[in-house]
Amino acid sequence: MVEDRITDGRRIAELLSSEIDGREDGELTHFAVTNADRDVEPTADGARAYDVTRHDERIARVFIHEERAHLEFETGQDAAAEAASDTDLRMRPKATAPPKTLVFVESGAEVKQATDVVQQVSRRLEKADE
Repeated sequence: MVEDRITDGRRIAELLSSEIDGREDGELTHFAVTNADRDVEPTADGARAYDVTRHDERIARVFIHEERAHLEFETGQDAAAEAASDTDLRMRPKATAPPKTLVFVESGAEVKQATDVVQQVSRRLEKADE
């Protein structure tokens, strides 16, 4: 049996970019993919591929590894952690100043869950803006 699971970090990041930038429903209408590095090569620690912006403000950056991608949330870190847990995506805090939350996307099938995380973060930020 052939396994069709996409586990190439570059391809996962491309799928995620298409979902974030291409969909015009829900919270995704507020998002764009910006500052894309089209020549980026995957690394063990993850190489920055592009930024995810909401109303022209960067909330996350996407990094690619050989076999996965990850989002590094700079804004809405707690919301990202909670949403990742709710969608069964692996995550971990990053102890930096300011702190960040990493959400790992380990297959093409997890891209939809990752966009759910982005949307939940957006809803939380929207409430904070009110």
